Amino acid sequence: VTNGGKTTLAEKLKKMLPNCGTISQDDFFKPESEVETDERGFKRYDVLDALYMDEMVKSICNWIKNPTISGVVTKPQNTCDNLKNKEEVYILIVEGFLLYNYEPLNELWNRRYFLTLPYEECKRRRSTRVYQPADTPGYFDGHVWPMYLKYKKELEENASNVVYLDGTKSHEELLSCVYSDIIQELKKLME
Repeated sequence: VTNGGKTTLAEKLKKMLPNCGTISQDDFFKPESEVETDERGFKRYDVLDALYMDEMVKSICNWIKNPTISGVVTKPQNTCDNLKNKEEVYILIVEGFLLYNYEPLNELWNRRYFLTLPYEECKRRRSTRVYQPADTPGYFDGHVWPMYLKYKKELEENASNVVYLDGTKSHEELLSCVYSDIIQELKKLME
């Protein structure tokens, strides 16, 4: 969901996890001139066609092939003692709003997290942000929220093993939940 805390959570996890990198879907938006406009005059940024998804897949695959030269890997500030010395463990966090609706990515995920917000809170948060280009009047209700509901429904119908997270919880609660889950998954992989 837009303004759910995806980037904040990803950046905090990156600082805590061993050999961790992040890739943001926002870095793959097409220029405004290449984004379609719908019949109401809204730029269609909340659809897969507004993104260079093939380039994103390529970046993820390049990271997977060689995470040590990607330039996006950090050393942890604090993490489980038994994971600190595992130099061969690399973690990539990919954050974005349409990740699970793009089929070529679906075979790459080890874990899936999906932040949700109720309409009122999402609209309130969105109204506090400044976008380039700026949201036009009615854009949230006429495009952003309907696209979120559409893609969330597709996700619920087609994707499995998704952990839904309540975006109204504090950053600390969300971080603790996801961090603990990732650490448990790492322990399983290293057994």
